[in-house]
Amino acid sequence: MTDAGDETSGHILLGVSVCIFRADAVLMVERGKPPGIGRWAPVGGGIEPGETAEEAALREVTEETAVTIRLIGRVGRREIVPDPVPADGPRRIVLDVFAALWVAGEPVAGSDARAARFVALDRLHTLPTMPGVVPWIDAARRLVDGAQG
Repeated sequence: MTDAGDETSGHILLGVSVCIFRADAVLMVERGKPPGIGRWAPVGGGIEPGETAEEAALREVTEETAVTIRLIGRVGRREIVPDPVPADGPRRIVLDVFAALWVAGEPVAGSDARAARFVALDRLHTLPTMPGVVPWIDAARRLVDGAQG
């Protein structure tokens, strides 16, 4: 996948990505479904009809990991164009990226994930991550640090 710099035509999937921090670690899930099977990324998923991005973020975290979080804020909006673009899937994915703090629970991988665990920030480079996620995790960490400082 690559970050989109321009508008593309076709189906758009609206979703969320939630960077959840506990001390100096971020919660990562190993993707169990396309795109990116076997790659690691923050918790995320689609926004359901009638749902706000914040509601989707909280729902996806519960469904994918069963942990309790406190949303800190929206980091920004990430646009992704799948590479290759699937014939029957979205032509563009638009994610609202959130920063959050872990409150309670140990991560358990939900139906969309193969695994879920907290990863030390200085060990992220050892995982096969989805393209482009590390700068967003860094930006989310800066937002969390600013909110706590």
